[in-house]
Amino acid sequence: MGRTAMSAKELKRAGVLARVAAGTLRLGSAAALMAVSYRQAKRLYRRYRREGAAGLTHRSAGRASNQATAVTIRERVLALVREKYGGGVDERFGPTLAAEHLGSEDGVTIDHETLRRWMLAAGLWSRARKGSPHRRRRARKAHFGELVQMDGSFHPWFEDRGPRSCLLTLVEDATGQTLGRFGAQETIWAAVGVLRAWIERYGIPQALYTDWKNVYVRGPNAAERVTGAEPLTQFGRMCATLGIGIIPASSPQAKGRVERNHGTQQDRLVKKLRRKDIADLETANAFLETEYWADHNRRFAQAPAAADDFHVVRPRGLRLETVFRLEEHRTVSNDWVVRYANRLLQLERQSGHAPARSTVVVCESVDGQLEIRYRDRAMRWTEIAAGTVASPAAAVTGAPPVSAAPRSRRRYHPATDHPWRHDRYVPTWQGADR
Repeated sequence: MGRTAMSAKELKRAGVLARVAAGTLRLGSAAALMAVSYRQAKRLYRRYRREGAAGLTHRSAGRASNQATAVTIRERVLALVREKYGGGVDERFGPTLAAEHLGSEDGVTIDHETLRRWMLAAGLWSRARKGSPHRRRRARKAHFGELVQMDGSFHPWFEDRGPRSCLLTLVEDATGQTLGRFGAQETIWAAVGVLRAWIERYGIPQALYTDWKNVYVRGPNAAERVTGAEPLTQFGRMCATLGIGIIPASSPQAKGRVERNHGTQQDRLVKKLRRKDIADLETANAFLETEYWADHNRRFAQAPAAADDFHVVRPRGLRLETVFRLEEHRTVSNDWVVRYANRLLQLERQSGHAPARSTVVVCESVDGQLEIRYRDRAMRWTEIAAGTVASPAAAVTGAPPVSAAPRSRRRYHPATDHPWRHDRYVPTWQGADR
């Protein structure tokens, strides 16, 4: 049996424990980075020293849980809850009461906490939160890279010299270290650009604190409510690949640190842009990169409460180009055509069996370049005009054209020593009659 591939969490643990082995990180801080107890961190480190990174692979990887509840039972329980114990906010049963009635009326014994998780995932229950009479400023995180706040600020940054733009800013919670870029709107590519710049400069942070814009987070759809799958936006999927958690803020006050940072920039940055007579996004971003943020962080950033850096080094072999791109699943038609963004993409036949009605992944980079992958393998394709008949598939660039002429069938000539050429050879079907 082949070795099970390591998950993103296990790769992250390997990178953290490598820093412990090199003497650049204490084991206690490594435990906090890996979100495990100190005793568990000692066990993992002992296994890492004995077996290397491969020893961190979970021993139950590839096997179904012995405690897992059958899917049919879960679907039956949720169907009963919808039919008998659901309704409006004031009518529906809570998980504890619903579990009691499922046992007494329907003969289904289920733990109320298990039922609570199922109902939350299916959208049949929501936690009721009580509002506090006042808000208290949250204390800073202790470690650099533990939490980074992200938010966009629309403002007349160039006053009357240029268009109204958005400054998308990242503010590190423990130190106040700031990085940002200008854009026309707060889009996914604007968020990708500033996050990638942060990763290339400091490393991968543990979590991002954002608002509820659909660029960052979204609610579950109907299928996700049934299956309990986590709803992810494109940006959320990219962050999950890197091991970055996204924490949506419940109010503007919850993002107070980045909101106050906006006020500082709307005063200082506007005046500096005016002094330099900058009126376009490209020149403004160059000014931010080369001059402004270095001076701002030197003046306003502070030392963290703890010395350990919680940024994680990008895993070896993971290219950011393959992470920061859009991915959409599409079904291949019978004539090997994939429809994406009102475009028809003709796949080249690369095997004897066409993947008609199969699912491929269309990947789009920030510059609009497309890649089509089938079973984690890139496929060659060419775009065809809508409304035209697709010709035999040709490669996109650099590949020889596919000939449309039918191939001639060669006649088979047996060798001189073949049994067919001997008189004593009797076919099997004749020999059976004798």
